[in-house]
Amino acid sequence: MAEVLIDDVVKIYPGDVRAVDNITLHIQDKEFIVLVGPSGCGKSTTLRMVAGLEEISEGTIRIGDRVVNDVPPKDRDIAMVFQNYALYPHMTVYKNMAFGLKLRKVPKAEIDQKVRHAADILGIEKLLERKPKALSGGQRQRVALGRAIVRDPACFLFDEPLSNLDAKLRVETRAELKRLHHRLQTTTIYVTHDQEEAMTLGDRVVVMSDGLIQQCDTPLNVYNRPVNRFVASFVGTPPMNFLDGQLTGAGSDVFFEGGGVKIKLEPEQAQQCQGRVGQDAVIGIRPEALFPKPTDGAANEDQTVNVTVGVVEPLGSTMDIYTRTSEDKTLVARIKAEPMTEDTQLKMYLDMTRVHIFEPGTYGANLTNKDAVAV
Repeated sequence: MAEVLIDDVVKIYPGDVRAVDNITLHIQDKEFIVLVGPSGCGKSTTLRMVAGLEEISEGTIRIGDRVVNDVPPKDRDIAMVFQNYALYPHMTVYKNMAFGLKLRKVPKAEIDQKVRHAADILGIEKLLERKPKALSGGQRQRVALGRAIVRDPACFLFDEPLSNLDAKLRVETRAELKRLHHRLQTTTIYVTHDQEEAMTLGDRVVVMSDGLIQQCDTPLNVYNRPVNRFVASFVGTPPMNFLDGQLTGAGSDVFFEGGGVKIKLEPEQAQQCQGRVGQDAVIGIRPEALFPKPTDGAANEDQTVNVTVGVVEPLGSTMDIYTRTSEDKTLVARIKAEPMTEDTQLKMYLDMTRVHIFEPGTYGANLTNKDAVAV
C-alpha cells in the first residue's frame, strides 16, 4: 500500500491537444478516490499516466516514495482492472489469476495460496477450472478483480470496470467493491463517467472537465457545496435546475430575479452576494429543494415559485415533475409521490439550503459557497 502524488502533471497530444492540464492530486495511503467527468475530460488519461501506459509531458508522479515517471508499468507495483476484463480466453480462471505471478517467477505453492485466497474473498472458488466464455459478465469481472488482488499491489487502478454490466449487476458489484476495499485497505484510484458510482464508492470524488480538476472533496461536500456551476450540473440526478437572471437589492435584502421567479436570499447568502447586486447571476435549485406544500425547511412566501405542471414521472415512493415558470422555463422537482395531473397550477416552496447562486458561464463560481474546496 502507498500514497500516490500527481504533481503538476500535463499530457499534450500531437496538435497541441492538452488532455490533462497541470493537475495536482495527493491520494492518501488506503484511500479510495474516484475520478469522474464527461467523456474527454482527462480522467482515463490521468489513470493511464499513473499506470505507465501513457507518458507524461510534464510534471511528476510518485507512488510511495518513488518517482515513477520513467518506470515501466510492470515495475510500478500497481494492478489495473480494465473495462473489458482483458482475460485470456484459452486459459482457465485459475490460470488467468495466476499468470502474472507465474511471469514474476513466484513459487508454485505461493501462487496456489494467493489464487485460492483471492477466489475465496470473491466467492469464485467453484469457477477456477472454467474458461472465460463459460462465465457471466459479473463472474468475469470478479476474475479480473482476483487477478489484481493476487498481485498484492501498492495501488489498484480501475478504468470504468462496471460499464459492461447491466444495471442490477452494476449496483451489486459496486457494493462488493466497497466491501473489498474495506477488507484489503489498498490505495485505489477509480475512473468512471457515472456520477452515482462516484458518489457511492469514493472517500473523495475528483470532478474533472477539459483536462482540469474542478473540485476534489468528499461526496457529500461535492453534492451539497459545489465549487462552480459545472460541478453542480454534473453531480446529481435529476440535474440541478438553472435560471439566468440578476441580483437585486432592497436595503439589506438581496433577491434573485429572472426566469419568471423572484426569490429572497437567506441572510448569509445575501451577505455573500451583496457586492454583486445589479449584476447578472444564475440560480441553481436542486430538484429535491422544491416542495408543493410548506415544510419545516421551506415555508417562506418570499422563497416560492409559481409553476404549471407538465410531465409527471412516478418513481415509486417519489416522483419527478417537470414544471414551467411564467416565462416558460423548466424546473424539475423530485417530491413525495402523490396524485397529480398535467396543467396543475402549483406554488413551490424552496429549501434554500439546496439553492445556490453562481456567476454566469459554464464554470461560473458558486457565490454562496465561498469556502468550497476546489482541489
